Amino acid sequence: MKKLLLLGFLIFLKSSLLAQSPSPSSFLGYELGSKFTPHYKVVSYFKTVSENHNHIKYINYGKTYENRDLIAVVISSPENIARLEEIKKNNQQLTVFGNSSASTDQPAIVWLSYNVHGNEASSTESAMKMLHTLANPTEQIKNWLKNTIVIIDPCLNPDGRDRYVSYFNSSTSKLTNPNTISREHSEPWPGGRSNHYYFDLNRDWAWQSQIESQNRIKLYNEWMPQVHVDFHEQGYNDPYYFAPAAEPIHADITPWQREFQEIVGKNNAKYFDQNGWLYFTKERFDLLYPAYGDTYPMYNGAIGMTYEQGGGAAAGLAVVMENGELLTLKDRLEHHFTSGLATIETASLNSKRLVTEFKKFFQQPSNRKYKTYVVQAAHEERMAKLISLLDNNQIEYAFGGDKMYSAYSFQSGKQEQVKINRNDLVINLNQRKAMLANVLFEPSTFVSDSNTYDITAWALPFAYNLPAFALTESVKGKYEGLEIKRPNLDFADRAYAWIFNWNSISDSKLLSALFEAGVKVRKADQSFTLSGKEFGPGTLLIYRADNIRLLSSQSGLVSNIFKQYNKVYTPVQTGQVEKGKDLGSNAYRLMSEPKIALASGSEVSSLNMGEIWHFLEEEMNYPISLVNINQIGNLDVNEINTLILPNGRYGDQIHEKLLPWIKSGGRLIVFETAIQSFINKKPFEIAKKEITLEKPQPPVDLNYAHLNTENNSNSIPGAIFKLHIDTKNPINLGLGESYYTLKTNSSLYNLLGRGYNSAVLRKDGYVSGVAGSGVMKTLQDGMLIGQESIERGQIIYFGVNPLFRSFWEAGKQMFVNTLWMVD
Repeated sequence: MKKLLLLGFLIFLKSSLLAQSPSPSSFLGYELGSKFTPHYKVVSYFKTVSENHNHIKYINYGKTYENRDLIAVVISSPENIARLEEIKKNNQQLTVFGNSSASTDQPAIVWLSYNVHGNEASSTESAMKMLHTLANPTEQIKNWLKNTIVIIDPCLNPDGRDRYVSYFNSSTSKLTNPNTISREHSEPWPGGRSNHYYFDLNRDWAWQSQIESQNRIKLYNEWMPQVHVDFHEQGYNDPYYFAPAAEPIHADITPWQREFQEIVGKNNAKYFDQNGWLYFTKERFDLLYPAYGDTYPMYNGAIGMTYEQGGGAAAGLAVVMENGELLTLKDRLEHHFTSGLATIETASLNSKRLVTEFKKFFQQPSNRKYKTYVVQAAHEERMAKLISLLDNNQIEYAFGGDKMYSAYSFQSGKQEQVKINRNDLVINLNQRKAMLANVLFEPSTFVSDSNTYDITAWALPFAYNLPAFALTESVKGKYEGLEIKRPNLDFADRAYAWIFNWNSISDSKLLSALFEAGVKVRKADQSFTLSGKEFGPGTLLIYRADNIRLLSSQSGLVSNIFKQYNKVYTPVQTGQVEKGKDLGSNAYRLMSEPKIALASGSEVSSLNMGEIWHFLEEEMNYPISLVNINQIGNLDVNEINTLILPNGRYGDQIHEKLLPWIKSGGRLIVFETAIQSFINKKPFEIAKKEITLEKPQPPVDLNYAHLNTENNSNSIPGAIFKLHIDTKNPINLGLGESYYTLKTNSSLYNLLGRGYNSAVLRKDGYVSGVAGSGVMKTLQDGMLIGQESIERGQIIYFGVNPLFRSFWEAGKQMFVNTLWMVD
C-alpha cells in the first residue's frame, strides 16, 4: 500500500512539474523587457521550458556562421504532440499534386518567425513570452491548441541579434536614457540588421545563399505550415503594421490567401482597438518579391504575413516618440505578443478551412498562361547551380524531349520554334510547387502598383544567363537526370604544354589550386590554332619548361589537381601553332595570383561588402584581407595587388590616396556609387552620362497623389536590362553573346575613349520590371561596365552589382574574370 501511495505521489509530482515552467523573468533574473537578452540565454530558456512539458517539442535545426544554435519549438495539445509525425506526414500528403484522397482532418499549422533582422530585437523578447503563455495555457488557449500546431522560431538571425545586443548592453547607461542623442540609440557600422556576412536574411528565402536560410527552409519544407508570420520592427514613430498587405500583390496569390489576410487583420484590430494602440494596414508592405518571409510562404500555399512594430535599433530600451509619448521595449514586445496570440486564435477558429484551402492550393492544375518552362543547357556549371536552387526549393523538373514547340523566347521576346534537346531543363507547372516555380521563372511579373517595396524583376533565366523558353503547352521531360560525358583525364607527363579553357567559376578554383601548389600558368591574349583545334583569348596554358623542377619532384601533381576539379585539358607536344603566335611568344604571359583586399568601414555599404566577402570566402574559398577604409592609403602592391571598393560614399580624396598604388600595378575594382569618387578626377576618364530632358508641365490639378506618381516616374525599383558586351574582353569570358543585369538606379556613364567598354546599355536594353518613364528616357547608349589603364595598373568600373544578393549567378562569372583575367 505504501509503495502504491509513493508511486502515486511521484506520478503526481512529475505531472505537477510538467505543468509548470519558469517565467522568462524568473529564469533570466530580470524583468522581461528591462534588458535585451543574449541569444544563448534565449536558447537555454526554450530548452528548459521544452523539457518541462509534454506538449512541446524542441528542435535544433542548425548552426549559424558564428556557430550559434538555430532552434524552434513545436507546441500543441499533448494528444497532437503524441502523433506529431503522423500529422506531419499527412500534411505533406496534402501538398502532393493530384492527391485528392489526402485527409484534411488535422490541425492547422501556424509558424511564428522572430528577429530575422538582428537589431529589430523586441520580437525575440516577445517570443519568450509567447512560449511561456503556450507552455502554461489557459483553458481557452488549450482549446486553440487542440486544432492548431504552433511552431516558434525565436530568432532567425542569432549572429546579427548578438551583434546588436552586445553593443547595446555594453554602451547603455545604468539608467534608461530615452534621448536619441545618447550613443546607445546609434549602433555603429555595420549594425545588427544583417547576419555574419552582412546579408539581409529577409531577402534570402528563395535564394538560400546563407547557411541560416538553407537550414531554415529545410525545416520549413518538412512542415509546410498553413500560416506564417514574420515579426519585424520599423521606425519608432511608426504605428504597428499587420495584414492585409499593400498592392502590388502578385497575380498568382489566391482569393483565399487574400481573404484570410483580411480575417486576421480584423481580429488583430479588435485587440489593438481595445488597448487604444495605433496601427495601419494595406500600406507600404506588398506581396511581390519572392524571397521575403511573407511572400515565400504565400508562394508555398500558406498565408504569409509581415507584422511591423515601431522601434528598431534606434528605440533602445525606451525612446520618446514625436507625439511626446514614451515607447519602451516592454511596449514593443507586448504588441508583438498580442498580434501573435490573436493570429493563433484566428487560425484555430478557421482551422478546418485553412487546411481545406491549403489542400486545394496544391491539387488544381495550372491555369496560367505558361504551362512549361524550358532552360537550354548552354552552360554546364550555371545549369548545375540552377538545378541546385530548384532542389533546395523542392521544385520538380525533368530533362529532354524530341519535339518542336512554338514558345516565347526569353532572349528575343518573341515567339520562336524550339526543339527540346537531351539535357535541356523542363519545368512543368503541374506540380505542387507550381506557384513558386512560375514566380521564379515568369519572363515578366505583372505589377499592379509601381510603388513597390523591393525589386520587381528576378526571372532566373536572366539571372543565370541561360537561353530559356516559356510554353503554353504542358510538356513533360523524358529523363530524370542529365546525360553527362566524363572527360578523359589521362595526363601526358612529357607534354610540351597542357592547355585548358576558362569559362566558368570553377575554373578559377582550379587555377587557385594550381597556384597554391606552386604551378606557373600562362594566359593567351589572342586566339590560336594547334593540332586542328582553335583556342580563344583567355585560354590558359601550363608549360613544362616553366615547371621543370616542380613536376620532376612531384610526379602527378598537376594530374591530381585536374582530376579533383574534373576539368578537361589538352596536352600538346609542340609549341609551334598552325594559326596565331607560337607558344614561345611573349603573347602568352605568366599570370599572377590575386592578393585581394576588401574595403570595410562606415563609408561602405555593408550589404554589398557582405556579398563580395561571402562570395570569395564561402563560394570560392579564397583568402582575402578585410581592411578599414582609413588604411588603404598604405597599400603595398607586393602584398595587395587587388583592392575592391564596394558600393559606398568615399569622398573626393580617395583617388589621390590610391593613385600611386594603381600606377605601380594595382588593380582597383569599384562598385556602383563608389565610382562617384573618381568622376572628373584626373587621370581617370570616367564621366557620368548627362542627359538633359525637357521638364514636363505639371497637370493643372497637381496634388499629393500626382506628386507621388511623378516621383515614381523617376525611380527604378529593380528592373532587368540586356547589356551588349565585348565578347573578346576578358571581363566577359564564359558569358556568351550578351549579359543581363539587374539595375536598381539610373546611373550611366560615358563611353571610355582610351579604355575598354566591356558592357554597354543601348536604347533597346529594357527587358522586364518596373522602370519609371523618366528614368527610361535616360537609360540609353552608355557604359555600365568598363576598365581603363593607369600606367601599370587597372581600374574596373561596375556600374551595376554583379553579385546582387548572391543569386545573380552570371554576374559571379564576370566578377571572377576581373580578379584573374584582367591585367
